Amino acid sequence: MAEQDGALPGPVSDFNTYQDFLDSQITPLDLYYLEDEELARQLVELGYRGSGEVLKREEFETRKAAAEASRLSKRSQQKTLASAGKEFKDNFLKALAEREEANRSGKMTSIIFLRDRNSHGQEISGYIDYSHRLKTEEFEPYFSGKKRLLPRPTDLSFYNWETQVSTSNPSPNYQVIAENSSGLLFKNKRDRKILNVDPKLSPGDNSARTPVQSELYTHVVIYDHVTRRKT
Repeated sequence: MAEQDGALPGPVSDFNTYQDFLDSQITPLDLYYLEDEELARQLVELGYRGSGEVLKREEFETRKAAAEASRLSKRSQQKTLASAGKEFKDNFLKALAEREEANRSGKMTSIIFLRDRNSHGQEISGYIDYSHRLKTEEFEPYFSGKKRLLPRPTDLSFYNWETQVSTSNPSPNYQVIAENSSGLLFKNKRDRKILNVDPKLSPGDNSARTPVQSELYTHVVIYDHVTRRKT
């Protein structure tokens, strides 16, 4: 039995059983006068004794179950990295793996520029909101080499060099500014900063441009934007 001498009990997750929770609120003085441990527990449960919050057994069990569910949820989230435990030979997959956690958590929103050929042999290029793609599809096949990450007509920007089909779409993280004298721009919806993909110019505040040499793709550039909310 814990001897806390009037100290407030910790959260329900600190106790294995309801009995332990009641015991934490019983003082040596209670036992001295009552001379009955079970009676002391009953008085705590009824609210007549004890130094902390009165909790019925059902409420204690409910709170403990909720605390355990929350703990398991956080533990599960930590293991959701699709790149975890994998070794990468190609620089592009390494670069994606290095950015996965930050893009999943929202600390960073990376835009990936890719140029390569599709399954029909047509040259395509486009800009991909990496954070959005991570949240909307399974990335394990990409990291394991079963699938190739390619731009789609539904991405931020897409161009098929053979058919000349061109599309642009906003994402949850970026607004596309296509009609601009400086070329294609992306406006971050969180901090409203502009990301410039022109290689001759600065990518903008809190942004970085990283060309990646890849054996899997013709041309790869990753633009990382660190998002900062106004305080």
